[in-house]
Amino acid sequence: MSHIITLDMPLDVAQRAQVVAERTHRRVEDVLVEWLGRASNEMSLEWLPDPDILALSEQQLSDTAQNELSDLLASQREGALLPTERTRLDALLQEYRLGMMQKAQALKIAVERGLRLPLAS
Repeated sequence: MSHIITLDMPLDVAQRAQVVAERTHRRVEDVLVEWLGRASNEMSLEWLPDPDILALSEQQLSDTAQNELSDLLASQREGALLPTERTRLDALLQEYRLGMMQKAQALKIAVERGLRLPLAS
């Protein structure tokens, strides 16, 4: 389901979106929707309530994803990674990196809010 919104945006943003759209053979609207989606997913964790911050500070890859990542990394080390496996490995690594960044940010916020003790140094 979608919702139509009309935006009045700065010329430089529209021009950058046009360039990306041309390079990726997509509509400008699709590029802008992707950018807005990314921005909304990367909103500041500062706005989350305490229970969500605590949950993020303890998050981990699921056992299934961790096992799949380990298997794909082993295949990569052996030089036996298929193109479809390369795509999946890249997606899992991106998910892992994003999760680790969120976890670190959430841990920092949890300490600042007094929800967790600082890690020992």
